[in-house]
Amino acid sequence: MTQDGSDKPAAPDEEKKPLIEYPTTYEFKVMGKVTDEGTLSFAEHVRQLFKRKMGTEVSPDSIRQQPSSKGNYISLSVAVFLLSEEQRRAIYEALHEDPRIVYYL
Repeated sequence: MTQDGSDKPAAPDEEKKPLIEYPTTYEFKVMGKVTDEGTLSFAEHVRQLFKRKMGTEVSPDSIRQQPSSKGNYISLSVAVFLLSEEQRRAIYEALHEDPRIVYYL
């Protein structure tokens, strides 16, 4: 049974339609451990990761930082202009593979 209560399967195009309409501004949440280099180096590391995946510079103004209460972790909110779902997925894949990133949304 489908979400609308019918037994009719959804058309192939309906199944693949993304919930996000592109181009759009999208905010990623990225969390990492504070290292000996401090919070600035983690933010720069994340900026470079986004630059590699997007092919364009990410402004430092588009990144908000929030240290954890004990100062062991840093949380970043990174707002970027995405052109496609593929670009969004490529960034999430890079975040997943990066050993310095503890958590991401």
